[in-house]
Amino acid sequence: MTHPLPIDDVSIGGESIRLGQFLKFAGLLDSGGDVKEAIIDGLVTVNGEVDRRRGRQLQLGDIVSFDGRSVRVCP
Repeated sequence: MTHPLPIDDVSIGGESIRLGQFLKFAGLLDSGGDVKEAIIDGLVTVNGEVDRRRGRQLQLGDIVSFDGRSVRVCP
């Protein structure tokens, strides 16, 4: 039986943030180049679906996953 991965909450201090910014802010990736590659390669999901838009506006409650880690956008 598989268990869902734990989801960490990351406070962004506002209402929204772009996907590329959030990946760095949450510590999932270190550099803008890494973020761009991961997104283009389809390795990042938002709410369970692959999203290839670095500039996508995330909303509070969205869950971003990459490389076995999941983080929720919180105020």
